[in-house]
Amino acid sequence: MRKVFRELKSLDEVRRILESLTIDLDIEEISIFEAYNRVLAEDVYAKCDVPPFDRATMDGFAVKAEDTFLAEEDKPIKLKIVGNVKAGEVPRVEVDRGCAVEISTGAVMPKGANAVVMVEYTTVRDGYVYVYKPVAPMENVASAGSDAMAGELIVRKGKVLSAREIGLIASAGVDRVKVFRKPKVAIISTGDEIVEVGRPLEIGKIYDVNLYMITSKVKECGCLAFPMGVVRDDYLEIKRTVENALKTCDIVITTGSTSAGLGDVIYRVFEELGDVFVHGIAVKPGKPTVIAKTKNKVLFGLPGYPVSALMIFEVVVAPFLRKLTGLEVERNKVKAVLQVKTYSDVGRREFRPVALVKTGKFIAYPFTTYSGSVSTLAKADGFIEIPENVAFLEEGEEVDVILFGDYKPSDLVIIGSHCLGVDLLIELCSVDAKVINVGSTGGLLAVKRGEADLAGTHLLDESGVYNIPFIKRLGLKDVILVKGYEREQGFIVAKGNPKGIRGFEDLLREDVVFINRNPGSGTRVLIDMKLRELAEKLGLSFEEIKKRIKGYDVEAKTHTAVAVAVLMGKADVGVGIRTVADRYGLDFIPLRPEEYDFVVRKDRLGKESVKRFLETLRSDKFKREVRKLKGIRVTERTGEIVEFS
Repeated sequence: MRKVFRELKSLDEVRRILESLTIDLDIEEISIFEAYNRVLAEDVYAKCDVPPFDRATMDGFAVKAEDTFLAEEDKPIKLKIVGNVKAGEVPRVEVDRGCAVEISTGAVMPKGANAVVMVEYTTVRDGYVYVYKPVAPMENVASAGSDAMAGELIVRKGKVLSAREIGLIASAGVDRVKVFRKPKVAIISTGDEIVEVGRPLEIGKIYDVNLYMITSKVKECGCLAFPMGVVRDDYLEIKRTVENALKTCDIVITTGSTSAGLGDVIYRVFEELGDVFVHGIAVKPGKPTVIAKTKNKVLFGLPGYPVSALMIFEVVVAPFLRKLTGLEVERNKVKAVLQVKTYSDVGRREFRPVALVKTGKFIAYPFTTYSGSVSTLAKADGFIEIPENVAFLEEGEEVDVILFGDYKPSDLVIIGSHCLGVDLLIELCSVDAKVINVGSTGGLLAVKRGEADLAGTHLLDESGVYNIPFIKRLGLKDVILVKGYEREQGFIVAKGNPKGIRGFEDLLREDVVFINRNPGSGTRVLIDMKLRELAEKLGLSFEEIKKRIKGYDVEAKTHTAVAVAVLMGKADVGVGIRTVADRYGLDFIPLRPEEYDFVVRKDRLGKESVKRFLETLRSDKFKREVRKLKGIRVTERTGEIVEFS
């Protein structure tokens, strides 16, 4: 029988529940060498005074302070040197009136001395020291017990031990401390379609992402992680694995098998093993989340999509784990301006991954499709939270971005059309680059706003000229066009071209399914231009032509996505570059070569990363390596700068 979701809980309800949950962790005694980032389980008291004696804090001369009160820069006082004391020595000399003892930093103060004159304010001649500046009693002296006295409480229970606390504990003569045992967390991936990394990948199977990702996040939260592999969507097998995990671990995290589908069994397993108090959260992504408690242990069932699993881990699981380990619960945030209008589902709090660009202020580029997108995890810098009662966020609206880690601005920002040639250029010039694929038009606008150093573009105007008409039309100023390379555009079809596709007329056939490209991309401009020509030839309107093409409204954001759709049989044909067709073993029907160029802001031309990128574009090494990418070729104009008004 299919299990439907219980009443969805709000995220705030779930957080309140987890804040009240505790897990009793054992106490263990460890060396202070191992104590960094551990949580103290009992107060620590000093075994001795810190420091244990009056000591000099500067190199100089130990004196009676009152002997120096009349010292002036032009009238130094004269004191007889009666000995010296080095650090670690027991003083064997006493300071009387009119005398001084040379002393090193950290040395024990000799009897009779109550101050140290810094060596910078003295000169030595004929066994006497001349003092040019007076000192006050106890100046440049650390008195015994000034940091801590024997028996004094120096670090309280519950404190997360940093290098500072460990240094204080060591100075007080304490070499071992009692800390709470690190929580042990088991991580289990579920799903019949999941394959462990390293095994052969069959059609319909995908490599496991969650086991490795969640294991890393668990360690980041200060816990001990125990990855337990992949388990099939089988009730008994999942239950047996979870039961084994509970024998040794405090927390169990599963991914997959959480929603209301026939194959999703985590709810039933958790219900049998403990008390389920969450089955579904009013958030997106991550609605099908299950949380339960059994005795002194907690179970989290996360969704199977990698981004959904990561989001729920960040907003639900991580704060709970960090509370147990004593690490800071609040994550780093930055204020950013949203680059595009962003829609959300009213009634569910949404967490949307974003990429950040810094231009004096942060600019956030939200990802539009992401739950099952593994690449989003690598490209996203953080995420924004959209409240339940908000239908959309406006372009230009300021938002809080919760960072996945420490944000580091990239040396080079490229926003525009996706191309494997760009990937090659970045690899060859060895710069830290952020690449955001939003299409040629989006790239030009990003350059105009100053968010990108450069944009890759291949927009074909009806006049037959690439890129320049669009630069003028969009009002870009103070930019240059750098000629890139030619790419061969054409139809991507299955091996052997089983549907016999030859031209755009074939897209109108009932037995042909097409996959389109996203608006704003150069390839979409080419597709629509060719379809308008076809409409004119057939005496039809452009709208009529679009309606007759199966799949015209299905859009892929990259050339690779087009190739994969054809490879998987979701489409019979799409338009893309020869390079990706060759990479996926598909057939290619040429349409025309296109010019893929770069638009660069003039104020970024002096930037070292931009100079290296353009030098690489013009290099012999790039010319050699690009030949390996079938369908891309450099020309005599590659690297040429085109100025225009």
